[in-house]
Amino acid sequence: MTGTPTVDWVETADPPSGISAELPGKATVRKATVSIEGNAVDARVYSLDTPEGAVGFAVHDMPGDQYPLEDNLQRVLESYMINTAEPLTSSNVRKMTFDGRPALDARLTSETDSEPLTGFIRLIADDKHLVQALVLGPEANEKALKAMQERLLASLRIP
Repeated sequence: MTGTPTVDWVETADPPSGISAELPGKATVRKATVSIEGNAVDARVYSLDTPEGAVGFAVHDMPGDQYPLEDNLQRVLESYMINTAEPLTSSNVRKMTFDGRPALDARLTSETDSEPLTGFIRLIADDKHLVQALVLGPEANEKALKAMQERLLASLRIP
């Protein structure tokens, strides 16, 4: 695959759910309780920064089909804006399936003061979890980011 950095990808597992994916290095885990429609939802984010951009996946302990995937995508965009004070927008949003589960893909862009960012997200609805796979980095690295997202998704396993 051209554009894919030559690094060792490491299987990263979410112990409570058994969900796993390969990431280009050792991920850090960030645990959080997020409010979704007034309900407290436990979530774990496995991510790392690479020279091309950030890559990772998140597992939310809630039925993935509890809310429309489009609503969950909107929450991601709003959360990014709250945390960075920069707008994040989605385009090329399309519904699909991932291992027979409902999924939603989108391209992400953010116009920052320094340089434009781009990335890709897939939201997957499982019976017990909402899973997000995401890459985001400088627009100049779009090909490498796309290759990282494809590799991440190819390795993603939801038991």
